[in-house]
Amino acid sequence: MPDLDFRAPRLFVDAPLSQGETIALERNQSNYLGNVLRLSAGEQVLVFNGRDGEWQAQIAGRKRPDSLEILTQRRPQDRLPDIAYVFAPLKHARLDYMVQKAVEMGAASLQPVLTRFTQVSRVNSERMRANVIEAAEQCGILCLADVAEPMPLDRFLTQRRPERLLVFCDEAAETASPLQALQNALSAADGIDIPDGIDILIGPEGGFAEEERALLLRQKRTLRLSLGPRILRADTAGVAALALVQAALGDWGAPPG
Repeated sequence: MPDLDFRAPRLFVDAPLSQGETIALERNQSNYLGNVLRLSAGEQVLVFNGRDGEWQAQIAGRKRPDSLEILTQRRPQDRLPDIAYVFAPLKHARLDYMVQKAVEMGAASLQPVLTRFTQVSRVNSERMRANVIEAAEQCGILCLADVAEPMPLDRFLTQRRPERLLVFCDEAAETASPLQALQNALSAADGIDIPDGIDILIGPEGGFAEEERALLLRQKRTLRLSLGPRILRADTAGVAALALVQAALGDWGAPPG
């Protein structure tokens, strides 16, 4: 577990970070520091930009916080394992929850896909990005997950790199130990190497259509995974699948190489 300061406020800034730099605060950031956290000039916060690690910064401004002076680096930049969370989008608050939890679980990218039974046809990508930033700020994460624009499932399957492992979470799969299945994939003759990347696919609340399931099973390097004897809600299934993959193939067991 890294040495994290859980009490210090953390702020994402979209600017290069180095010692001696002065970063102008956006209006909402100034309001958050001054009116929500009641911080003033001279007090310190932690900042990150997803590229240059985490830095100690000092607030400046006469009447309200308006800039940050970058002091010293607290943690160097790290990287996430190449895990893409691929999912049929949900509605409003449940989508917010799903995005936040995927970030907390260490997903490096988020790819919404539209399936036959997807209930949401439009996705607010800017809201998703805002949730990515908020989750990273709160959880001590230094990397920001990429947010892709939604696309149909068949197009995603056509465009994805075939050497990546596709973990296809299927409610119709035979119930078996999902952790053992992932460990078997790791030790299989052809090998599953984390640098090749992993796509974790969670379907919609109505499940996959039969033609979609057939298409998925024809993909190279596909692992059809059961998540246990109970049917999980899509947002719950996402958290469960990410935890299993991180434990078996990701960075929970060892730092990525």
